[in-house]
Amino acid sequence: MRKLITGMKISIDGKMEGPEGFADWVDNWSEEYGLMPEIDACLLGGVMYAGYERYWSAILENEPDQPLPMTGKLVDPAELEWSRFAAKTPHYVLSNTMTSAAWPSTRFLRSLDDIAALKREPGKDIYLMGGARITASLIEAGLVDEMRLIVYPLLAGDGKALFGTVHARHRLELRKVEPLSDGRVSLVYGVVN
Repeated sequence: MRKLITGMKISIDGKMEGPEGFADWVDNWSEEYGLMPEIDACLLGGVMYAGYERYWSAILENEPDQPLPMTGKLVDPAELEWSRFAAKTPHYVLSNTMTSAAWPSTRFLRSLDDIAALKREPGKDIYLMGGARITASLIEAGLVDEMRLIVYPLLAGDGKALFGTVHARHRLELRKVEPLSDGRVSLVYGVVN
């Protein structure tokens, strides 16, 4: 069975967004979890998908020497690498309302049973990209197998907590700890279901 692996960049107090609705402490959104060789599908919630698709499409369409329209920053080489990977990788969106997407490899799932069925299909592992609500609900449903977190040395204060809607206790098994630049830490946990 394929594993469902979530990867999130969070503050040390567990926030994935600040009060403004985004993680202003994250410099780039490249895939820093080491997942690309291990996955062949991505899963997102409907709320996150529209902005995700727009952001990564803009990177592919942008001239390398021009700043991105939404951030004003030049494209980071690691982000360009992820955008190329993402453009050719199937994406699944859990949504009861969405019916279309610009990326032709996007498919819509309507229930947790659809996600369980996806895990049973042959293939590599699946990257659960978020957002917070889908991540929490899939942890609660026992569908998440592994969490890869990059923890930033910051107390974000007000904002959206990654695990704010998790109600039951879930035991985690530490698999790897790695210090990163700028005081960040990479943590890999197995979810014990």
